[in-house]
Amino acid sequence: MTAHADRVLVVGAGPVGLTIALGLARRGIPVIAIEQEATLTIDPRAGTFHPPTLEMLEPYGVTEKMVAAGIPVRTWQIRDRRSSAVAEFDLGVLADLTPYPYRLHFEQFKLTPILLDLLRREPTAEVRFGTRFVGADQDADGVRARVECNGSAATIACRWLIGADGGRSGVRRAGAFAFEGFTWPELFIVLSTAYDFSAHGFAMNSYLADPEQWIAIFKMPGNGPPGVWRLSYPMDATTPEEVALAPETAEGLLQGFINRPQRYVVEHRNVYRLHQRVAADFRNGRIVLAGDAAHLNNPVGAFGLNSGIHDAICLIEQLDALWHGRSGVEALDRYGLQRRAAAVEHVQAGSIRNKRQLEEKDPDVRRRNFEHLQRVAATPELSREFLRHSSMIAGVRTP
Repeated sequence: MTAHADRVLVVGAGPVGLTIALGLARRGIPVIAIEQEATLTIDPRAGTFHPPTLEMLEPYGVTEKMVAAGIPVRTWQIRDRRSSAVAEFDLGVLADLTPYPYRLHFEQFKLTPILLDLLRREPTAEVRFGTRFVGADQDADGVRARVECNGSAATIACRWLIGADGGRSGVRRAGAFAFEGFTWPELFIVLSTAYDFSAHGFAMNSYLADPEQWIAIFKMPGNGPPGVWRLSYPMDATTPEEVALAPETAEGLLQGFINRPQRYVVEHRNVYRLHQRVAADFRNGRIVLAGDAAHLNNPVGAFGLNSGIHDAICLIEQLDALWHGRSGVEALDRYGLQRRAAAVEHVQAGSIRNKRQLEEKDPDVRRRNFEHLQRVAATPELSREFLRHSSMIAGVRTP
């Protein structure tokens, strides 16, 4: 195999792929980002950004734009849906650790246009939409990626191939990466409505524990000043998708939460499965994985997109060191070891623990859980340590 162009190919123009491409271009590394869709996708699933993520994106001129259009959420709640028990946490106690002591609610489909606009200004960067990754061959010197554009086959030669193409990653399959873990037995449905749940005492981010049907609630900016409230529920896995997405299903779920005489206006609904998986390795030769291509988790705690951005920033730094001769290929081994450890020890462990706590069925265990959470919330030292972990600060820096 010969004639490998001196550039990096990033597959996937989501938040992770665009961040990687932008970071590499800013460091003078020629990069091509490809996306099989014709335009940026509008995916309303992820929309909570933790403090470390905002810090990481700040040097790129991204965070300022996000904060200007997003909703800073300083306090959030864990509630028992079957009682009046509430534990409320204030991220303001972390103000000495971060300039962003809050969760920022800002839809990921509003982040990607910001990243794309900045990327297109970089002279060493190119973005190609409507270009589907098909497969790849690699040798000691580089990779030849096979792609398809407008029905025609083509090849893109590169030194390094980065898969940031999501949970169904074609790059992961092409690189023969093992994807270890499991799929949760239930479906997950997300509904958005403009009805204001704060009138009922709910914080703009609340988790309601229930042994039958827990709920995660987020106030999002939406497309106008009032914003929208996004509610996420588990559903029986045997529910047909057309039933899950039916208007009456959404109405029943929302009325079951807060009953009111008027029907709810549902602006968006989506249903999907939840996975807990991590690639056995993040690098195979000259093929590297990041974001959902490398790890998937349930959304309780909002770790998924954030950890993907953390992958991106780490990969940018390590590939920059390798590209410019400050390090050998061990730089990418460091990336894989660091980010896989973070995925397993923090993201997987934390999201699994969070979900199981919300769905706990034993009434005595549930009671003890809430007594513990309320004690933590009321004790400054315990609350601070709890928030260091839940905000992902503990996962990216030492105490």
